[in-house]
Amino acid sequence: MNDTEFHQLVDKKMQIIEEMIDDSEADIDYEVSGNVMTLEFEDRSQIIINRQEPMHEIWLASKSGGFHFKLIEDTWVCSKTGLELIEMVKQECVKHADEEIDWA
Repeated sequence: MNDTEFHQLVDKKMQIIEEMIDDSEADIDYEVSGNVMTLEFEDRSQIIINRQEPMHEIWLASKSGGFHFKLIEDTWVCSKTGLELIEMVKQECVKHADEEIDWA
């Protein structure tokens, strides 16, 4: 995968995360600035998701720690937990929001 392909794939995944948050109607603010997406919660805690171009990875930082995701067979998989990126984002959002979220 070249850098252009990497950015296109990450852009699609970031768009899915944005739509997922909007559809959930959860109290989560998000902002994308350059290569970084910041999710902010009512208690001011944050989840940071950013693309690491040199390694072609997506990194996620939250209360639970830092996680690196590699593209394996069309799925962004966490090297620590084996979870898929979207599942990890959902799990971490619930922790930060301290309430259940209807992901529809």
